[in-house]
Amino acid sequence: MLLPQEIIRAKRNGLELNREQIAFFIKGVTSGAVTDSQIAAFAMAVYFQGMEMHERVALTEEMMHSGNVLQWHDMPGPIVDKHSTGGVSDSVSLMLGPLVAACGGYVPMIAGRGLGHTGGTLDKFESIPGYNIMPSETSFKQIVKDIGVAIIGQTDEIAPADKRIYGIRDVTATVDSIPMITASILSKKLSAGLGSLAMDVKTGNGAFMSTLEDARLLAESIVAVANQAGVPTSATITDMSQPLGSTAGNATEMLEAIDYLTGKYRNPRLHEVTMALAEQMLLLSGLATSKQDALSKLNHALDSGAATEKFSAMVHALGGPADLVEKAGDYVQLAPVCKPVFATTAGYVQHIETRNVGLAVVSLGGGRTEPSQKVDHAVGLTELASLGQQISADQPIAMVYARTEAEAEAAAASVQAAFSMSDQPVEAPPIIHALLEPTK
Repeated sequence: MLLPQEIIRAKRNGLELNREQIAFFIKGVTSGAVTDSQIAAFAMAVYFQGMEMHERVALTEEMMHSGNVLQWHDMPGPIVDKHSTGGVSDSVSLMLGPLVAACGGYVPMIAGRGLGHTGGTLDKFESIPGYNIMPSETSFKQIVKDIGVAIIGQTDEIAPADKRIYGIRDVTATVDSIPMITASILSKKLSAGLGSLAMDVKTGNGAFMSTLEDARLLAESIVAVANQAGVPTSATITDMSQPLGSTAGNATEMLEAIDYLTGKYRNPRLHEVTMALAEQMLLLSGLATSKQDALSKLNHALDSGAATEKFSAMVHALGGPADLVEKAGDYVQLAPVCKPVFATTAGYVQHIETRNVGLAVVSLGGGRTEPSQKVDHAVGLTELASLGQQISADQPIAMVYARTEAEAEAAAASVQAAFSMSDQPVEAPPIIHALLEPTK
């Protein structure tokens, strides 16, 4: 006889769970038959005892099927997506979706909000007046079919078991369990009916997986589980020991993304990660035959303006202004108080406490410490200095945009403290640490 407490007991004692036990437990999570305290106990048992790969696959698939799994029967091209484990100044999705759509991919991106020090793709899109992150499923599918990309939020019908489990993991110190992270990410992503997936697993002091070893374990888990669940998936391990782009915030990153698409300015790190993930998406989905072919298609999509056109069309289809790209500064506005941040001493940027840079944005009101908080989209940081960059005494390491002088000063002090300087040249770490190809 199946009982939630017996399933918890088995996992607590280090036994492997079978598909029937996991399916029963997840059905109970979705229906409410399993209590919050039982979910908490289950999460803690998994945290300490771990899960074998077959258990992770079963958990992912059962959570995925706890709600609606989208079907794309009439799409003229491959369904492909990307997911990042999150960091600071990671605006890749904003450019990546339209860029891959311009190369013939169909990208139904169900994105998340920021929490803690990490920014959220949805918050960035909500800095655009009128942009609707929660269209109906019919509308979502139609936009993906017509334009090739739509970036929206997780509805109540997508992986509801994950939503409930995640909320409990968040308050019971069981978030950083690799089997649970794997199932949480993939149950949401695979619910979108994907044909293939490119994962971006971050490592460094601004990432949830701060060590390369932990990042690799998570990447291996996601690649193995997704491929066993029938979705060809690769994972690129990328660096988060400094902010990825030149800005951090919501409106600030949206403006940076528009500058990127139009070619006005492309931060080299942001460009390298965007192109690496886009290349994977084209290769996994069969839209490119080689890395060279993928790069050629991607560069053409950027240089011809096709990626920018896809971005504009998506924004307008989801309720935003048709001329956003042309009049970005009119629509996406920054907070009124602008203050430069100077390093404590001139020299080379030796170290950045990336998490604290993200928390400085949160302190301005640009992020949240718990899910229900409202976000001020207009605050944030621009012109962020990079590791290894030489800074003179009169050169800012960042610009702060805030609502008040006092908030600007407090954030500036936090950002200043996050940067350590050296009088000797410093070599920045590689942007891409590893690529894990799909397992057969």
